[in-house]
Amino acid sequence: MSLKKMQRRPFLLIASAALLGIAGCGGGADKDSDGGSASSGETKRIIILTNGPDPFWDTCEAGAKAAEKELKLGDAKLKVDFQRGDFTDKKQIDMLKQYVLASDVAAVGISVFNPNSRNLVAEMKTLQEKGVKVITIDSDVNRDKFRDARFGYLGTDNIIGGTELGRAARAISPDGANFAFFVGDLGVANAKERMQGFINGSEGADFKELSRLADGGDRPKARKNAEDTLDRHKDCNMLVGIWAYNTPQIINVLKARNLREMVKVICFDAAQDSIKGMGDGNVDVMVVQNPYQMGFEGVTLMKALIEDDQSTVKKMYPNYKQEGEGDLYRTQLRVVVPDEGSPATKDLFGEDTIFFKYSEFKKWLEERGLISS
Repeated sequence: MSLKKMQRRPFLLIASAALLGIAGCGGGADKDSDGGSASSGETKRIIILTNGPDPFWDTCEAGAKAAEKELKLGDAKLKVDFQRGDFTDKKQIDMLKQYVLASDVAAVGISVFNPNSRNLVAEMKTLQEKGVKVITIDSDVNRDKFRDARFGYLGTDNIIGGTELGRAARAISPDGANFAFFVGDLGVANAKERMQGFINGSEGADFKELSRLADGGDRPKARKNAEDTLDRHKDCNMLVGIWAYNTPQIINVLKARNLREMVKVICFDAAQDSIKGMGDGNVDVMVVQNPYQMGFEGVTLMKALIEDDQSTVKKMYPNYKQEGEGDLYRTQLRVVVPDEGSPATKDLFGEDTIFFKYSEFKKWLEERGLISS
């Protein structure tokens, strides 16, 4: 499905702020306890399990709740249950074990923290054997080893996203840069792919990687990583935030040290403070995912799988097979730059990448009642 077609989807017209409190409800049902609806009258859950807590996931939850209302999940005896991990694979494994034991779980969409966790994959497969539909959202399993543990992946193509970020970095620093990466965990699929994409996109320029540091989702640690990098590498002139919360910590460090004029700030995701940072002149470029769409489309897909709605599944995965790219559904990607003076222009990026000036992006958020993306 092309991005232009996705932009016309009705859910993009919904103001999510009005939907945050909406939840599905239901009574009786007519399928057995291994998936679908329950013969006992039990409402079944469509669960989204995140890799950790972050405002990024608040926006995703808004999209999931919008889908719950628009698709009338309550009439199908289904409801959305949005749950958050803690940036460990142990938490996700423990949660999946609970879902295996529960009789009311119809589908699970998981943002995988550790793509190589055999124990996590084992629980995903156990859920499938029980009849529960399983997909990955935002971050996938190791596709070379474990892609049969889920129906498919739904989210950003993180290699492409990282590549667009690298292209933007080249434009902003045409004479080269000494840069460092900051992320929650270096082993998570989306982190690895974004960093590799960045290197791909900046290839051919005089770019030197100084370090890549993980913080385990701990904000004070994220700030200290930025401070330590600047202490150890006096020649560092570009800081790259890979997860949403990294960039606000980078901004705070540069402001405290009065180094903003000397250091470029390049980032993935648009946390509320990162958006404000760009408006204040403290962020040079953001590559922005669409977590709202991930939530909406994730619920749409899981409902279709539960109900064996092959028409909807085929629209989303027209060439479905568990190899190549047949089991990947790509959500929207944006590049956001300041209103004035950015050397990163629309023609530098891929045809399907949406290019926004800061004020255009702010308007897009406001129309949907969102504060981050």
